[in-house]
Amino acid sequence: MGLAAPPAVETAAQTHGLLRAHSGFDINQMVSEFRALRAGVLRLWTIACLPEPPNLEDNIRFNEAIDQALAESIAFFSDKVDEARNLLFGMLGHDMRTPLQSILMTARYLGKLNAGEKVSEAATRLINSGARMKGLLDELVEFNRHNLGVGIRVSPTDVELAKIFEDELQELRAAYPGRQLLLEVTGDTKGCWDGASLQRLLGNLVVNAVKYGDSQAPIRTRIVEEAEWVRFEVRNTGPAIDPSDLQRYFEPLQRGQHQDSKYDSNAGLGLGLYIAREIAKANGGQIQAGVEDREIVFSVRLPRSMGD
Repeated sequence: MGLAAPPAVETAAQTHGLLRAHSGFDINQMVSEFRALRAGVLRLWTIACLPEPPNLEDNIRFNEAIDQALAESIAFFSDKVDEARNLLFGMLGHDMRTPLQSILMTARYLGKLNAGEKVSEAATRLINSGARMKGLLDELVEFNRHNLGVGIRVSPTDVELAKIFEDELQELRAAYPGRQLLLEVTGDTKGCWDGASLQRLLGNLVVNAVKYGDSQAPIRTRIVEEAEWVRFEVRNTGPAIDPSDLQRYFEPLQRGQHQDSKYDSNAGLGLGLYIAREIAKANGGQIQAGVEDREIVFSVRLPRSMGD
């Protein structure tokens, strides 16, 4: 059994960056310390060399050393600040789920009471708003898990893709009653995947189509058998988009233009397609986007088993 490699030794500048991050400094305060250090050393150096000026080459080397130390300190400071921010967002997203779940359960209970039209309408608004909040929290938690190096957590089991997709579409139809959400199935759709994450992937693609597609056109989900793979697509009619721009939407914090102004105030975090891509990868698959006959098509290919 080999010995573990010793941890990397931090330089004084790297240690300085970590300590300043722990002490609550901002980056301007930290940089100002290096500026004061540079000015103080150069002033004392000039006085010590009088009546001659300081050696030019020594002066250049000193400034290069200060710049290198500043770069190292900033890098460690930024990494520590990013880590703390991601942990905070992750904890917020996790801890807010419990009270939000209570709100949704109460709203569903009110909706079943048949206590009058006004109560039913209020309950429906609560349910729809809660569902949007839950979607945002799920995106935030998954994004931070990925940033912290945890990745998308999957637990593969035997799954009938058509069945779990129909269940997901039923919930989405309730959330968007004015939209046509269709499902077409061809061939065997059984495989070994993480069903919950694939439902979330489909939900992200369909909600994206609801927000950015033609509100009068149906959104079609198709599942097709392909030998050792299963492919599914989400198609919707939308505005003309350069195919190269579609790939950009898989990056975090990227959003398109809403086709329906009622969604402007409900814009997401720009993480839905990014998380969809990461879920596809975690299940051993791949996702692509393209344009066919005025339809925007998101296509996902999954191996029958995640080990294939």
